[in-house]
Amino acid sequence: MEGDRRIGVAVDFSFCSREALKWAVDNVIRNGDHLILVTIRPEGHYEEGEMQLWETTGSPLIPLSDFSDPILMKKYGVKPDPETLDIVNTAARQKEIVVLLKIYWGDPREKICEAIDNIPLSCLVIGNRGLGKLKRVVMGSVSNYVVNHATCPVTVVKHS
Repeated sequence: MEGDRRIGVAVDFSFCSREALKWAVDNVIRNGDHLILVTIRPEGHYEEGEMQLWETTGSPLIPLSDFSDPILMKKYGVKPDPETLDIVNTAARQKEIVVLLKIYWGDPREKICEAIDNIPLSCLVIGNRGLGKLKRVVMGSVSNYVVNHATCPVTVVKHS
């Protein structure tokens, strides 16, 4: 089974998603795994060809060498932060894993669940901003929705 696992990590390039990514690399990822970062961009009317082409199905799987290129990522409307790139580059070297990025456009709750089925993922790691009960009710919790609707095991990494 080694090498057959596709470990997904939902990232928005925030501190919370970096914590989830670090946790996944330290506790879940094994040599030969595929680490797939799933990021969601807001819906909108994009003029760039790549975004219009992939708006409904998500981008193709983008290799680490490509999503490390800021000019290429600008075409998708995504700006990976240096810390996230450092984490995945180090993991790719040390654990000999394949790192890919998949971009979706739309509601993060629905699109993350869609990614689980379409890629397909063996499991998903997602961060949690630690909203209080009232804010969670008013704003909605992406991680809570994904835990209750995902078709694979989901690990929520709480913001410390």
